[in-house]
Amino acid sequence: MKEENILFGLRPVIEAIKSGKEVEKILIQNGLQGTTFYELKELIRQQNIPFQYVPMEKLNRVTRKNHQGIICFISPIKYLPLENIVPVLFEEGKTPLFLILDKITDVRNMGAIARTAECAGVHAIIIPSRGSALIGSDAVKTSAGALFKIPVCRSENLKDTITYLKDCGCQVISCTEKGDIRYHQANYTNPTVIIMGSEENGISGEYLKLSDQIVNIPLLGEIESLNVSVATGIILYEAVKQREK
Repeated sequence: MKEENILFGLRPVIEAIKSGKEVEKILIQNGLQGTTFYELKELIRQQNIPFQYVPMEKLNRVTRKNHQGIICFISPIKYLPLENIVPVLFEEGKTPLFLILDKITDVRNMGAIARTAECAGVHAIIIPSRGSALIGSDAVKTSAGALFKIPVCRSENLKDTITYLKDCGCQVISCTEKGDIRYHQANYTNPTVIIMGSEENGISGEYLKLSDQIVNIPLLGEIESLNVSVATGIILYEAVKQREK
């Protein structure tokens, strides 16, 4: 992540949070204590900010400056509450199309997927608060600015988010090589949530259990999987094709 997206030091990070900066994640040195740190910790708790305790060596790899045991990654985008998006889409008579990314860790994949999703008319991208690539300037650049245009929602609990969307009337389609039908055999003309899995581990089993359909993209060569951004493009444009008919 570029230096302009990083803050460090206890007081600067506290003031950034209080001023409304959108925080991607905070790294905290193991064993950190003190009154000012406890003030920061309370802000983190109140605003549900993702954080991680790490050894000093990891902080020093990010910056050699006086970080005081705290490094904060600032997001260039504003995350939006999903609960504010879903009712509006139904009120406007639109057929929602949401994309859930289950722990996509490659920044370039994240950016490329956002670009395709914006072009395909996806109404929001949903990512977990922890375990995904940090959305910084590199992701925005790879997305060709799409991350400034498409709503991105951060979920504390993807299982609860999926359940909420199902309760709102959306069907859930997961795309994985383990799917039992081809991706084009599913019907995307209804309110739909598409789940794509991480580069390493695919889609979590608990999310597959919540899915209404699990689809696959045929692989006719010797390599066992597609790049996740390519696979996302394929399934999203199947949805576009069906919805344009």
